[in-house]
Amino acid sequence: MEHFEIVLAALFVSVAGLNAIARWLSVPYPIPLVLGGVVLGLLPGIPEIELEPDLVLLIFLPPLLYAAAFFSDLRALRADLRAISLASIGLVLLTIVLVAVVGHEAIGLSWPLAFALGAIVSPTDPVAATAIMRQLGAPRRLVNVIEGESLVNDASALVAYRVAVAAAVGGTFSALDAGLEFVGSAVGGIAIGLVVAFVVAAIRRRLDDAPTEITISLLTGYAAFIPADELGLSGVLAAVTAGIYLGWQAPELITPQTRLQSTAVWEILVFILNATLFILIGLQLPVITEGLDPYTTGELVGYAALVCATVIGARFAYTFTMPYVIRALDRRPAQRERRMGARPRIVSAWAGMRGAVSLAAALALPVETDAGAPLPDRDLILFITFALILVTVVGQGLTLPYLIRRLGVLEDGAEEEAEEMRARWTAAGAALGRLDELVVEDWTRDDTIERVRGLYEFRQRRVRVRAGKLDDDGIEDRSLAYQRLMRELYTVQRRAVVELRNSGEISNDVMHRVERELDLEESRLEI
Repeated sequence: MEHFEIVLAALFVSVAGLNAIARWLSVPYPIPLVLGGVVLGLLPGIPEIELEPDLVLLIFLPPLLYAAAFFSDLRALRADLRAISLASIGLVLLTIVLVAVVGHEAIGLSWPLAFALGAIVSPTDPVAATAIMRQLGAPRRLVNVIEGESLVNDASALVAYRVAVAAAVGGTFSALDAGLEFVGSAVGGIAIGLVVAFVVAAIRRRLDDAPTEITISLLTGYAAFIPADELGLSGVLAAVTAGIYLGWQAPELITPQTRLQSTAVWEILVFILNATLFILIGLQLPVITEGLDPYTTGELVGYAALVCATVIGARFAYTFTMPYVIRALDRRPAQRERRMGARPRIVSAWAGMRGAVSLAAALALPVETDAGAPLPDRDLILFITFALILVTVVGQGLTLPYLIRRLGVLEDGAEEEAEEMRARWTAAGAALGRLDELVVEDWTRDDTIERVRGLYEFRQRRVRVRAGKLDDDGIEDRSLAYQRLMRELYTVQRRAVVELRNSGEISNDVMHRVERELDLEESRLEI
């Protein structure tokens, strides 16, 4: 591509500007990014940017999957493993079959291409949906299930996609071979992910260097994904497995300083990758529409609407059928307590948005068959996929907040607040217990011990007041006044250090080190 560096710079400027618009409009950033990409792609003089499938599946996907798995709640995933597994496999297969029937009977695609279309549109992208849910205060379990589903359904969809494409270009298909490939791909991917995770954990236990450890963490997703993918196994499950294992072991592997830096690095990286993908999706419209001359506008709109209705309808049908099947088969009290009502299921069904993986899979369709003939209806499949992404990300994304509020699928945050208070109480209790043990040590001073003991006893008393177990004797007002005082002091300290830097009395590096210490101290103030 000519002037690649200019296009790249313009892309990142567009990402920053559209994200600012998203925050101003209080909508998830994928929505204005996709729409902004469409508008930019239609402007005269904008060069066509053709999104290479390998760029998504090999460059973007491993770190995004690894990060999502690393920061996921393993306990929550295990608690809802059955629901996540059924949605990741059962719902994917149901969507594939229904879309294939529609694609063959109503649109006229061959059976292999119809199944390929079903596999392309079956995996979900949770970025916009979970951003909305967290912003509104939707139940944590609902968010966890949607995120957990998206971690695995990419794998099942891409395996089915490979089988369907092989049949489309080669003309052969075996249900037995497809089933064996599905199981073998999943088991092999998980095994490679575990091996990579064990090796990385062993290496990181022996390191104490933040830049090196962060670099390793950035490459871990690739280290799991690429070998699995090259062996024909599930690179998705390999990256997810490595992320889940290392995320659970992270407190023992990562020092506090590294943890602070790596969390910030990953937060920025995940945003940049997701934002770039969504705007690139929008920019694909001119590329996709080039080969659609044989179809009328009415046909294109009708085909896209039919597939969109099938995909959304399949999710609703599954969501309101499978729970009742499970209830009939499993009547244990523990399972009855975890049942979701109809309203959360409606929100879950409406949150099934599609994204970059679907578009990358569509773009990865071969141009020719093994016989050398052009692959029929490739451009039509690309257009239908793009239309589905646009409808789900923009249409469902804009209406999901209203649906959540209208149905009242919200939680007051009391459970999470109680967990946080329990954690603070336990941590302070552990510190007080260790203080009692350190009193007899020669290097401790009585005045220091008593001062620190007072700090942690104050924290425990404040937690009990906030939990309603003690009457408030003014401790909250004293705590807030103390925080206000300390923030004033941190502010003047920063100004004094900056003035020293401006006058040349200290270097910029020294200013940043002292500034970071002050920032960390302020971050420790309890809110």
